[in-house]
Amino acid sequence: MKKLFSNIKGDAFGGITAGIVALPLALAFGVSSGLGPEAGLYGAIFISFFAAFFGGTATQISGPTAPMTAVSMVIIAGIVAANDGSVEKALPAILTVFLLAGLIQIGLGFLGLGKYIRYIPYPVVSGFMTAIGVIILLTQILPSIGYYPKEDAEFVAQFKPQAEEVILENILKEEAGEGILVLENFKETIDRAQQITPEQILNESQTLAAKEASGTVGAIKVLPRALKHINWLELMLALGTIIIIYGFKRITTAIPSTLVALVVVSGIAYGFNLGYRPISEIPGGIPIPRLEMFTNFSLGSITPYIFTALTLSLLGAIDSLLTSVVADNMTKTKHKPNKELVGQGIGNSIAAVFGGIPGAGATIRTVVNINAGGKTKLSGMIAGIMLLLIMLALSDVASKIPAAVLAGILITVGIGVMDYRGLKAIPSLPRDIKFGPVRLSSEVLIMLVVLLLSTFWDLIYAVGIGLVIASLMFMKKIGDLTAERSDVKSLKEEAWDDEGNFPSALKEEVFIKHLKGPLFFGSTSDFQALTEQIPDTAKTVILRLGRMQYMDQSGLYAMEDMLQDLKKKDVRVLFVGLLKQPRYMMERIGIIPEFIPNEHIFKDFKMCLQWIKSHVKDVH
Repeated sequence: MKKLFSNIKGDAFGGITAGIVALPLALAFGVSSGLGPEAGLYGAIFISFFAAFFGGTATQISGPTAPMTAVSMVIIAGIVAANDGSVEKALPAILTVFLLAGLIQIGLGFLGLGKYIRYIPYPVVSGFMTAIGVIILLTQILPSIGYYPKEDAEFVAQFKPQAEEVILENILKEEAGEGILVLENFKETIDRAQQITPEQILNESQTLAAKEASGTVGAIKVLPRALKHINWLELMLALGTIIIIYGFKRITTAIPSTLVALVVVSGIAYGFNLGYRPISEIPGGIPIPRLEMFTNFSLGSITPYIFTALTLSLLGAIDSLLTSVVADNMTKTKHKPNKELVGQGIGNSIAAVFGGIPGAGATIRTVVNINAGGKTKLSGMIAGIMLLLIMLALSDVASKIPAAVLAGILITVGIGVMDYRGLKAIPSLPRDIKFGPVRLSSEVLIMLVVLLLSTFWDLIYAVGIGLVIASLMFMKKIGDLTAERSDVKSLKEEAWDDEGNFPSALKEEVFIKHLKGPLFFGSTSDFQALTEQIPDTAKTVILRLGRMQYMDQSGLYAMEDMLQDLKKKDVRVLFVGLLKQPRYMMERIGIIPEFIPNEHIFKDFKMCLQWIKSHVKDVH
């Protein structure tokens, strides 16, 4: 407890700043999910507070994120469609999925599975993150131009025959459930059909129209029609928001540009009474638990959603622990992955009970918190309290925010969440697999498969398929390498035979590290700890790479990050015994010669030792 209040001033400033940054995103993610802005706020409030209090990353700020919202949006749309298009009717099942996801995260933490998250290959993460950006962009095109399919009377009218069929089918299903023999009581069926009102047909038609335009495929389908019905005011509000977000960053980053855009554009729209479309009303007062999910609880009712909840929980775990790594790098601390999963699970579980959408560790908000002075869990808790106070005091004001402004904010989020590092590397990566006459890069193939399947089919299955493909390709490569070098045995971390005559006077100035085996997505975590092993006295590092037969894209970027860190510390790195495949990978993205010039690459240790004796002096 004493440690919690050891940095009150910095944590208060960091938490308040992170809370302000989170506000527009929470509102936007809530609207995007389909549950309304209050769902985003509730998620941000409860996840931020409880994930910080129970979690294992001191400076992490949690809340709804783009990946979690994108998956939640798909889950919500599916459950709503199965409940006659009624969000209120579907809400208990939706919140049950969110609650299950949180409970599974707690279980993953207690089982100690947090450390295994690092085995997710980089191309899978890259394809998934880029897909999230594409999904957000495509789904926000319609609201950014002010087109809502349910309000397009001509478009809705197309679904009237189908709506009548659906209503009649529902009547027949009700009769079957009531035990009525339809053929013998056909008159009763006709009587019920005659009681169908135009309002019922219109509501069902609107539901079908919204379903037709939902998701990325639906957005693409109705886009040509939407472009003929542009609401120019809504488009100007969305474009104004985007321009301010990117433009204000060039002036200063001290004030969040997203918040500036929200306030300025909303203020202009409201102040000049422009007749814009506001977001749905945000309820004021203390959030109330949504206990509907418990009233009709049964194991059979949640069984269909267990797999969905599991995948949502795994995504939240990956999202959070990746942010934890970012926080570690900035603060030079070490997070506790399993404790972090427990904290995230508790936060998501409580948020679900109050009707909030699920979330995870948020990288941008975490970075803002650290830069503003946050150092302990108190900062994340303050961020949650800050959002609660804003909601209690300003819910009426927030309800007047234009929907187009939130669409503009989400478009910038979609652009920002894409993995440009992975996309830029596509032309450079080696084409190591052959499909008939065509040669492709296995890393690029995995990324594109995950990207396309996530965007146009299913986010959850796409990641699973990507993992399977990555695992199969990795096993083949390692099998091939093992067959070629089957006489290589595992060695302990100790000096090799040719290092026996290394000058003892230079052992403080020179640090020797032996790499044995492939540097791939499963070993990057241990490799990243290399810089911590180097003593402060060492200004030259020798990497013995003669037994590192293979390097994948994850290992490549881990090597690049390590070399960048050492370069900042003015530590010189020498390569000894670099093999063909790792060298080819490093040359393709410029590690050689940008970080390691050719004169610092030696065929064997004898040549390296001669260079050391000529260029390194004993200064101790």
